[in-house]
Amino acid sequence: MCGIFGIFGHDEAANLTYLGLHALQHRGQESAGIVSSDGEALHAHRQMGLVADVFSAEALAKLPGRLAIGQVRYSTAGVSQLKNAQPFMVEYAGGGLAIAHNGNLTNADKLRETLGKRGAIFQSDSDTEAIIHLIAHAHAASLEDRISQALNQVQGAYSLLILAPRKLVAIRDSFGFRPLVLGRLKNAYVVASETTALDLIEAEFIREIEPGEMLSIDEAGLHATHPFPPTRLGRCVFEHVYFAKPDSTLFGESVYEIRKKLGRQLAREQPVTADLVIAVPDSGVPAAIGYAQQSGIPYDVGLIRSHYVGRTFIEPQQSIRHFGVKLKLSAVREVLRGKRVVVVDDSIVRGTTSRKIVKMIKDTGATEVHLRISSPPTRWPCFYGIDTPSRQELIASSHSVEEIAKYVTADTLGYLSLEGLGAAVGDRGSSTFCNACFSGHYLTDTLSPPLRHEQPRALA
Repeated sequence: MCGIFGIFGHDEAANLTYLGLHALQHRGQESAGIVSSDGEALHAHRQMGLVADVFSAEALAKLPGRLAIGQVRYSTAGVSQLKNAQPFMVEYAGGGLAIAHNGNLTNADKLRETLGKRGAIFQSDSDTEAIIHLIAHAHAASLEDRISQALNQVQGAYSLLILAPRKLVAIRDSFGFRPLVLGRLKNAYVVASETTALDLIEAEFIREIEPGEMLSIDEAGLHATHPFPPTRLGRCVFEHVYFAKPDSTLFGESVYEIRKKLGRQLAREQPVTADLVIAVPDSGVPAAIGYAQQSGIPYDVGLIRSHYVGRTFIEPQQSIRHFGVKLKLSAVREVLRGKRVVVVDDSIVRGTTSRKIVKMIKDTGATEVHLRISSPPTRWPCFYGIDTPSRQELIASSHSVEEIAKYVTADTLGYLSLEGLGAAVGDRGSSTFCNACFSGHYLTDTLSPPLRHEQPRALA
């Protein structure tokens, strides 16, 4: 759940990276950082917080050079502290090096144990630091060969940007779990998690970095290799469901159009007689539009989202904890009163937020609330870079649709089927996506025995 951005060959490298990270802020809000290169040395600035708060004009002025990489972080491995903020920057026998990572290594603990026995000293809790140590321990002449040796020892998901004083290297794992795209801005090359970052700086989209590809960029141009063993594709389907920005093109498809397809398929599978379709903003909006278009039920704005409350908002007192959802969402009474309402959301995790949203809508005087989810039930945690809870905390892992509907107090509840999801994203039996959070079919060895034997939690 991170966003990464890099640029090679532009006089405003740090400033453009700052803008690119702005466009990727939805991928992480905990910390932000940029490392630049002036051709001889690396320069870094990292802090906790949002991009606009982390970088001032003075901070950016201290990041000289025509090369830069940056990251916005949402932790999936390691606590939310400054020591885990990226990009990491180190000096080793091969010179200066910086790294920014989107993904999650499933064998990170084993790697850290092995490296620790070799004398490696870790400065963070992040799985990314293991990659740095593996590169430093590699026996190869070129940086690319060192990276290849290192990454052939890791498992899991990684889209990486690695910066040396005169080189930028972009790598994507063989499954292609996390997105990574290549663009061009005049004579400069740009690499980013999503095309929305290219659009903001008016860069031309060239292509996706291919799964299993290592792309090295230096003064001689682009050098592409495929140094990792090929495997089946495992592009994260949840990027299309929720995580990517709607204006991005992801895995060759418009995220916005895919989400509308999800909504249309949901309407076919889970029809209901109602007066109105509304969305849980912002991620549920395209699917709700698709549901309305397919069903013929009018779409309207029934919930308003506050853009001044981030996902890290701290509720100050236990006694007023129930106000948390109301701070983020408010119901439009005039739209909802006396109506049979279809509420479209992208997913249900624990169920507590959905319960509060349904109650909020009913409190406006809505006569019926029919909750529709534009993805299948989330029954399994993600080990590839989406920060979902343990299986015990996922309500759908141990409760039926009817039980969940009763818990969230909806009149009816309907999910999109796994087959319907595949049809909407164009994955009809071709197995090019990872849907492990819905199916439990992991593409790497990730599950430890305790995860298979957790007791279901009780519903209030």
